[in-house]
Parts: sequence; structure tokens; C-alpha cells
Amino acid sequence: MKGVPVATRPTVRELPTTEPAETPVGGWLRGIHFSGFSLVMMVILVLAVVVLAPSLRTFAEQRQQISALNEAVSEQQAKVDKFTAERERWNDRTYVTTQARDRLSYVKPGDISFLVINDLPVPVVGTDVPATVSTDIQDTKIDWLGSLFASAMTAGLAPQKAAQ
Repeated sequence: MKGVPVATRPTVRELPTTEPAETPVGGWLRGIHFSGFSLVMMVILVLAVVVLAPSLRTFAEQRQQISALNEAVSEQQAKVDKFTAERERWNDRTYVTTQARDRLSYVKPGDISFLVINDLPVPVVGTDVPATVSTDIQDTKIDWLGSLFASAMTAGLAPQKAAQ
């Protein structure tokens, strides 16, 4: 074969092509190689999330309920403490006596009790002029019974408006 000329291929000049510039994310994604082990681990991770997510949600809800119930218990305990203190006060004879005097106006034999009916301040009529109080009985100059009758008659005999 020595004398046989070898056909040479004509050299073809390749034109430079413009490929899109590779982004860092694209290069990173092409660099990932999945093996069987990594695929199995991902499946196990997804299954663990699917299995554990409802349990974790239930756990969080139960913790919230427990904290709400603990708060309610502490409020009830405060009320119980308040009522226990109230009961202890009522076991004291002096407190019972004071409450009977204040609330029911009870007095012990021999004591004198003063009951003020109207303890409102006296209204001031003028600036420096004290109001004079008359001791004479006064008559009113208005016939209130006649005024009442006249008002009733006027209302009853008034013309009625036409119905619309």
C-alpha cells in the first residue's frame, strides 16, 4: 500500500459559532450527577417530611392548647385566691360587724346612729346673695286643672290631616 495515494480530506474551516454564555446556575446544574444512593436518600427525605409533617403540626397545635389551658388555670387560681381571702375576711368578727354597720345600718345597743338622707351640696343661687327662704305658705296663681282640660280639648278637636 505504499504506492497508493491516500485521499486526503479537504480541510473544512469551521466557522465560529456563538453559543449562549453559560450562567453560573446553568453550570452548577450541569455539574450535578445523581447516583443511586443520592436518589434513594432524596426519596427517604421526602417520605420523612410527608410522614412527619402532620405529626409536627399536631404537636404544635397541642402545645398551643396546653399554653392556653395553663393561662386559664392561672386565671382561675387567681380567682380562687381572691375568694379565699374574701372568706377569711368574713371569718373575722370585726369585719362582719363593720359590714353590718355600713351595709345594713345596724347599731349596737346604746349607740346613736345618724342617717343622712340627702347629702348633696346646696346649690348656689347667686354669687354673693344668699337665697332667702320664706316661712309663709304660698298659693299658685295657675289653674293647672283648667289648663290640662283646655289642652286635652284643643288636641281632641284639632282638624285631622287628610290621609296620603
